[in-house]
Amino acid sequence: MEGFKIKSVKARQVFDSRANPTVEVDITLNDGTVGRGIVPSGASTGLFEAVELRDGEETFDGKGVSKAIHHVNEQLAPLLLDMDVRDQKAIDSRLIEIDGTPNKSRLGANAILGCSMAACWAGANYYKVPLYRYLGGSAANKLPVPMVQIIGGGAHADNAIDIQDFLVIPTSASTFSEGYEMVVNVYNAAKMIFKGAGKPVSIADEGGLWPTGFQSNEEGLKLLCESIELAGYTPGQDLGIALDIASSEFYDQERGTYRLELEKKTLTKEEMVGMLSDWVDKYPIISIEDGMSELDWEGNLLLTQKLGKKIQLVGDDLFTTNIERIRKGVEMKVDNAVLIKMNQIGTITETIETIEFTQNHGYLPVVSARSGETEDCTIVHLAIATNAGQLKVGSAARSERTAKWNEVLRIEEALGSSARYPSKGVFAAAGIQFNQY
Repeated sequence: MEGFKIKSVKARQVFDSRANPTVEVDITLNDGTVGRGIVPSGASTGLFEAVELRDGEETFDGKGVSKAIHHVNEQLAPLLLDMDVRDQKAIDSRLIEIDGTPNKSRLGANAILGCSMAACWAGANYYKVPLYRYLGGSAANKLPVPMVQIIGGGAHADNAIDIQDFLVIPTSASTFSEGYEMVVNVYNAAKMIFKGAGKPVSIADEGGLWPTGFQSNEEGLKLLCESIELAGYTPGQDLGIALDIASSEFYDQERGTYRLELEKKTLTKEEMVGMLSDWVDKYPIISIEDGMSELDWEGNLLLTQKLGKKIQLVGDDLFTTNIERIRKGVEMKVDNAVLIKMNQIGTITETIETIEFTQNHGYLPVVSARSGETEDCTIVHLAIATNAGQLKVGSAARSERTAKWNEVLRIEEALGSSARYPSKGVFAAAGIQFNQY
């Protein structure tokens, strides 16, 4: 009996960090080795993502996953039995073939990804090696620069403010542990500022501080600078600011305008680009994600022409971890970085191929979690296996977030002197130098 062949596939319902059901899959091999994957879920989702299958019935407000679980146990499992777990590409190809749709809508991307993740872990466990080593081989030794949320807004905080994420990126650290310590100090300083201003220190979906009583979106930028300084660092020198605008959430496609409800302002695409450019001139912003809508290619081009040489511009909803959409971005010269989310595309193999495509075309991959997360740490290993260079998992609070940051710390220790940490040099591949700071 060949121990590396799949003996059983079992899906079950578990729960994510928003108390919503999600899919967990166990794959057991003939020799007893087990691999497990737990599928994350997004709140601010792109129109072009692979389809997450939900039941749509009264149970769990329509968010049940019994259909996806049934598809794993009854349709996918029988066709995965006896496959060689060491051939991840063949397994993922079979999963895609069984579903038979371009966006995994028949069986559900959550059903397919759960199987793909579990197979991947089973393969690593079979060889008794870490997942990053199993996927990336001996060259997998670049630790990611952390992009960490300090204030959570948009869909992650009941739209208390329009901008979804106010984040920081350490730029003067020489190791991951040093950089993450800086971020934690800034997060705790922000809590002190919130307390001092009489704001409740409550947290949003991804662990960032809930923006109660903000008078403007720009207030978040001012607060980040104050937090960096209170923590003993210099904004723009030790830490830069990153924003996830998630502008598709407040874009009016019919009018081609952007509505900032907090400030009761409606902006044309030119005005939206102008506002973001003004912020970059005024604050140490080094990364903007989804500055313009996923439907506004012209606006994204305008933003790239304005800021593409100055800062990192990340496409999330615009690209949805999809090579064909990224290819269009490359051809149009839109953005210079791609957010990578496994469940936007649906399998480990496709995710790795997308990262490689991104890197080969001079764009920067940013491996990312979702707002609905679990203790699963697959994305940490994926970031290191592919030498992606950046990781975004939310804030420095909530255990589904810290589980991932702590996993990087463990891997840094395990790699020892062979670990590479790019710090702000990670941005050089896209020709970004941050000369304005």
